[in-house]
Amino acid sequence: MLPLFGSRKSFCSGISRRDLLHIGAAGALTPTLSQTLQLEAAERAAGDAPPSRAKAAIFVFLFGSPPQHETFDPKPEAAVEIQGEMQAIPTSLPGLHIGEGLPQIAQVADKLTVVRSMTHEFPIHCCAYVMTGMPTYSIPLETNPRAPEHWPFMGSIVDYLDGQRSGVRNAAMPRNIGVPWRFCSRGSSSTQAGPYGAFLGNGFDPFWTDFDGKGTVVVPKLNAGQSEDVLDPHGGIQPSGRFQLSSGCQLPQEISSRRFDARQYLLGQFDSSRRQLERSAAAADWNDHQQRAFSLIGSNGIRSALDVQQESAALRERYGMTLFGQSCLAARRLVEAGARFVTVFWDPFGPHGASVWDTHSNHFPRLKNYLLPVFDQSFSALITDLDERGLLDDTMVLCTSEHGRTPQIDSKPVGAARHHWSRAYSSVFAGGGFARGRIVGRTDTIGGDVADTPISPKDMQATAFHLLGYPSTATVPDQAGRPYPIAGDGRVRTELLG
Repeated sequence: MLPLFGSRKSFCSGISRRDLLHIGAAGALTPTLSQTLQLEAAERAAGDAPPSRAKAAIFVFLFGSPPQHETFDPKPEAAVEIQGEMQAIPTSLPGLHIGEGLPQIAQVADKLTVVRSMTHEFPIHCCAYVMTGMPTYSIPLETNPRAPEHWPFMGSIVDYLDGQRSGVRNAAMPRNIGVPWRFCSRGSSSTQAGPYGAFLGNGFDPFWTDFDGKGTVVVPKLNAGQSEDVLDPHGGIQPSGRFQLSSGCQLPQEISSRRFDARQYLLGQFDSSRRQLERSAAAADWNDHQQRAFSLIGSNGIRSALDVQQESAALRERYGMTLFGQSCLAARRLVEAGARFVTVFWDPFGPHGASVWDTHSNHFPRLKNYLLPVFDQSFSALITDLDERGLLDDTMVLCTSEHGRTPQIDSKPVGAARHHWSRAYSSVFAGGGFARGRIVGRTDTIGGDVADTPISPKDMQATAFHLLGYPSTATVPDQAGRPYPIAGDGRVRTELLG
């Protein structure tokens, strides 16, 4: 065996650097994907594809669940214990009022599809249920992202289907990117399931970025019992903070680019002369890891796209000098550079819930002094910037969460509370074929149940896949080759389309 690098580190796809680059017995057992498997996969994904209206997608996920009453479905006529401390304001879309904490989003409402009738049956942190086609959910699955019951993430499916369609598995710009870091990796809460390749394999996990920078703002506490002051980057960062590839995707300092190129060439020579072995899905996946890591390490495209410092100070300030704001800016730059599916996660940082929307206490102080102002500035800037650059019509934006919050305010905790509620909540979509200036669905007088046009997370997925140009009959295979529908039981909702 000929070791290329000395130390053992892992690539962002999960395979180790030593495993990836050693030449020898392991390298000799690295076949490419067989034509038979390619044909079978293509047949499973076959169908009459609709015209693609979206060239790219930006998926904005607000972990912990914003309250529908203080965002997109206020109830100004309801009793104070329902409506709460915040009022409704008019928007640029006639007939639509939203929460007073979102004045900048109110000005771009005529570019949005506001869905007030999202609904499902799981009032838990069911991120994977919302992000995938899996048919059911349970609390144990929340913190077990590699459980066999999980289905592939939306971005993983896009990565897989685009690879099947184009015949190019490893594009120069990754198709499925997660910003600002691996989901739920910076909080003290346990790892959450959701954005992973599941039975497609770990190689279809997102390419994770990382962020080098510290928070500058102490955000409102989760509850009265929280003793720590959290300098949360979602609330504020220095302009010098930078996005980068996760550590496993970096070229080691001791290896120059010239040495790396030479060793890559040497590995290619070994691979090209190895014996033709019987093809297997496992070996094919190994070779995919090689190709993906090589293309990523050798490419400057994603590094350049992540360099938000290339933008003017004025534009960066327009997005907000927060981690969420700069993540939205990075997402715009990534799709502009050719990325297909980029996810911006706003997830916990520090003590559990310190940066999350899970307001079981201190509800109104956190909304007024942190969550709503940051979201309002950054999301409105993303929509406006995409539109001004002529990108919105081709770029789908999906903004959602795992559920909503209770209609009845709990006044017992300090700062009040709204708890988990999945029977009715709101999401916002824009661009890429979604309607401009439309309200879809309606809830009852207290915002607790859907009164008409229920939309499920699976419907959201099916509609998004439709706009990306995938047939409703498309499937993806599990490890045994069994086909699974890409959006579970979801259906394309024409009510959302422009």
